[in-house]
Amino acid sequence: MKRFITLYFLLFLTLSSMGQSTWNESIEMEERPYFTEHFSVEEFAERRVSVYEAIGSQGVALIQGAPMPMGFEAFRQNNEFYYLSGIESPFAYLLLDGALQEATVYVQDRNERREYNEGKMLSYQDAELIKTLSGIDHVKHVGEFRDDIAALNRTSSSLQWYTPMSAYENLKVTRSMARRTLADRELDPMDDRPGRHVEFIAHLQDMTPTVEWQNLDPIIDELRKIKSEAEIELIEWSTHLQGEAILEAMRSTKPGVTANELEATSRYIFWKNGIEEEAYYALIHVGPDAYMNHYHNSQRPARPGDMILMDYGPVYKYYTSDMARMWPVDGVFNPVQRELYTFYLELYEAILENIEIGLTPQQVYQNALDDFDEVFPTLTFTHEHHKEAAIAFVDSYRERALNPRTGLGHGVGMAVHDVGDYSKPIEPGMVFVIEPQFRIPEERVYVRLEDMIIIREDGPDVITDRYPRDMKSIEAIMREEGMLQRFDVKPDLY
Repeated sequence: MKRFITLYFLLFLTLSSMGQSTWNESIEMEERPYFTEHFSVEEFAERRVSVYEAIGSQGVALIQGAPMPMGFEAFRQNNEFYYLSGIESPFAYLLLDGALQEATVYVQDRNERREYNEGKMLSYQDAELIKTLSGIDHVKHVGEFRDDIAALNRTSSSLQWYTPMSAYENLKVTRSMARRTLADRELDPMDDRPGRHVEFIAHLQDMTPTVEWQNLDPIIDELRKIKSEAEIELIEWSTHLQGEAILEAMRSTKPGVTANELEATSRYIFWKNGIEEEAYYALIHVGPDAYMNHYHNSQRPARPGDMILMDYGPVYKYYTSDMARMWPVDGVFNPVQRELYTFYLELYEAILENIEIGLTPQQVYQNALDDFDEVFPTLTFTHEHHKEAAIAFVDSYRERALNPRTGLGHGVGMAVHDVGDYSKPIEPGMVFVIEPQFRIPEERVYVRLEDMIIIREDGPDVITDRYPRDMKSIEAIMREEGMLQRFDVKPDLY
């Protein structure tokens, strides 16, 4: 391959010096970086040091990378492996030695035929390059992995062995969604495949029959809960793209619009700005469909008087966002929509305004309810059952305020439902959302907003505040011309 590039370059120089044109004026054949440009070698090294310290001088941790996907799908490393190495090569393994505080990555041979067709991917033949790019101490062939594990096990019977014991996260795959898929698989009498993590653990146990393996997940989860500045930059950009997509969907909403059309405007904004993929399928709910809060693939057009809920986030360089907004199809909130939305927003804002460093979620709820209780008597409800539903909704938060293990929402980072314990006191580096869900079952009413909060050193920053949730601003945005109105192109199929 290198010889081919050199010959091409010499031919290019020869033709150029002769004043002749060429098929391509540029000579670059590969512009994709081999390693992330968003994180330093030092940051990955610091993460591994934190693992060494957690597992101790007798600890050894093993992490399995992602396989090559089936079909026409680009390779994407699983979150656990990427977080500690940054290396994007299929079928790789990572060994972290707590005694030596050194990392070894095991990778496959180069597949020259595939590289010829699809571009370069880091392999065993790039050992020195991998060490330079990633700061990994040792690079070995994947064929040495089993022998090295056996040798380590023979060397010392006092080693403490760790590996992740939860299903791996990947694109559109959170830990909880992976568990759901594996549970669904158990319902198939003809499919007895375990999760890939289960198979890996079984192989490790076969290689080390006297070892009691320990779970590495809690260690990595707590590390991932506190984001670095580099991580926060990626999350902010992902969030900005999601917010812009929602604003464009608001502008493009008119009676008759479909969820598919609004998803199309979002996808244009996402892909135009270099996102990796979508973090989850588009949750664009039309009218009563929102009552099923993860309903997707809605097909019916929006009708006058309907509300739309949109929750659709992208992934940018392994980091995602998660926010939601609601708006009326007509562009103006009707009286009932205004009443219910006002009630919901008052409680919602009370929670946001009481988020403080050092408080637990339980304390945030207690303070928010104290503030909201002064506002609630001023609110009006045309229908008595609406008021009863509102009281029940508030009471559900009173119950949460009694639970010291309650949470405000969920973390967001490499996964849209990120790992880590968010019931603990709030501290700088956390990134999470709140998403209260208010329902009136008799009418299939569902109200939900969702905002991204970054806890900075000087306090909470609701980074999605720039994307309005108040009714006046939403109505103003909806008076603007949208993409669907400017480019309403329908192909003539006949």
